[in-house]
This record gives sequence, structure tokens and C-alpha cells, in this order.
Amino acid sequence: MPRVTLADVAERVGVSAKSVSNVVNGTGWVSDAVRERILAAIDELGYRPNLAARQLRNGRSGLIALVVPDLREPYFAEFASRFVARAQQRALTVLVAQTGGEHAAELDMMSGVGFPALDGIVLSPLQLTAADVADRPPSPPLIVIGEQAEALVGPGVHHVGIDNVTAAAAATAHLLDAGRRRIAAVGVQEAGPSATSRLRFDGYRRALDTAGIPLDPALFATVEHFNRAEGSRAVQRLLDDGVDFDALFCFSDSLALGALYTLGSAGIAVPERVAVMGFDGIEEGRFHIPTFSTVNPGVEDAAGTILDLLGAPALPPGAHHSVPYAIIAR
Repeated sequence: MPRVTLADVAERVGVSAKSVSNVVNGTGWVSDAVRERILAAIDELGYRPNLAARQLRNGRSGLIALVVPDLREPYFAEFASRFVARAQQRALTVLVAQTGGEHAAELDMMSGVGFPALDGIVLSPLQLTAADVADRPPSPPLIVIGEQAEALVGPGVHHVGIDNVTAAAAATAHLLDAGRRRIAAVGVQEAGPSATSRLRFDGYRRALDTAGIPLDPALFATVEHFNRAEGSRAVQRLLDDGVDFDALFCFSDSLALGALYTLGSAGIAVPERVAVMGFDGIEEGRFHIPTFSTVNPGVEDAAGTILDLLGAPALPPGAHHSVPYAIIAR
């Protein structure tokens, strides 16, 4: 069977080959309606761009690497799924990898080791330092995500994400507005990569200060990692210590799911006796009983911003690019 060409797609849709090229290469302007028709024809005909020819022609391979710490964690899995879907709308291919949060793996993948020619690397690091990225070559472009990465912004490094402090303050204020006054912070970290914990704790503290409520260290529930098991153990310690609380602000939805398990096992009614707020807006939270509120961290907006940056003819100097968050009240 002869190879399907760009001209074949153009003929099927009834547009110029240039319009199809704009969609495939993420360049130029094409209306949303025409873009959808072109993408449908690409799927129907089975058109596959010749990556080698594309790179020779315009210096782009159409390949992007997305590197996260651990795909077992729902937030990273869902981020990867949504990012890949948005990239496919622009006829881009995403190569997904994980580092396990190991410094050596992050260094290699930051540099593109083991990858083919890339148009960009999107990395969520836990261990990288500003010194690690200071002398990194500008190609392929590097965009970092996640709270730990905010400190890496520099001449050749862009960061995309929400304002975690403001979002955490809004989440805590939501609990306060519901009449809760003894709000435990589940996710305090005392060692290891702790930027996420620190920023979300700062927001928690800001909301309590605004409400005139003093901090109570008895309400600080520490964890080593943001997962279900740690959330469960942290809340069990609160119960074992006899701490009085009427709400939990969990610094991730995984922590919230673990906390809900322990509350349920102890026969504590949610939300009647204890209200629970998570963070990440993962899909599993929509279907959990009892329900809990959460923070939507703007994954769709982040994906679009990242792809816009990588699709630009030239990246501007490194900067933080803020995307909106939203409180999901349940």
C-alpha cells in the first residue's frame, strides 16, 4: 500500500497542503473547525509524518519528552494522559518516562540522554538544583513543572504551574468558611524534597492568620511521601494522640484518600464530624464516598501553555508562567 502523503490529506479535506502542514507542524494559523477536520482525516487515512524529512525541512522532529517522578501516582498519570491528548491535537508525539525521583536519572533525562531528537523536554524534578541546570545547553528546550522546580527558573529554563501558596490559602479558607476551626494540615514534611509541602503549608498558615486563628503544632500531620499509606498513617497518629480536629487539609488527593480510609475505619463521619480537603483534582476523587473537596491545579491550562512555549519560533528568557487554579467544592 502506498504511503499516505500530506497532499492526500489535503485533498480529502479540501484544503491546501499548507493548511495541513500548519496543523502537522504546529505552525501558522488554522481555524479550530478546519483543524478538527484535518486531524480526523489524518486518523482516517493513517497519515504519519516523516519525522526525518520534517526535521531536515524545519528543524523540528515533532517529538516531546514528558518526564515525571512516578506514574503510579494518580496525579502524574493523569497529567501525562491530558498532556499527551493536547499534544496529539497538534500532531505531536509525546515520549513518557519516569525518574523515580532519582537525581542521576533526572540529570540524564534533563539532557535528553536516551531520547531521539526532541523539540522539547517537560520535566517534573524532585532532586535537581539550580546548579544542575545552570550550564545546560539551550537545546532541546527545557520546561519544568511541579513545586520543586520553581527554584530552577533561569535564562534557559521555564516553569509552568499554579501559585501554590494562594491556592492552599483558598483551600483552607473554604474550610474556614464552612465553620471549621480545628483544621489539621496533612502533608507536612521535615526532610527530603519538600517544596510542595512548604508552599502549601505557607498557604494554610496565611489563611489561618487572616482568620485570626493561631497555629497549633498539634495539628501538623507529618508525612514522608504524598501517597495513600502516608495519609492514612498521619491521621491515625492524630487520633492516637487524641488531637481534636474538625477538618483536614491534605496536601494531595492521595493523602486525602488515605486519610478517608482511616477516618472511615474509626467510624468518624465525613463531612459531618470532619471535613476533608484535598489537592490535585484527580478523577478518582469524583467517585469516592464519602466525598471530599479539592483544588484543581490547572492541568489543561498548563498543558496548553507548555505546548505554546515549545511551539514558539524561539523561547523567550526563562520565566515562571502561572496558570489558574480552582476550588472544587463537593
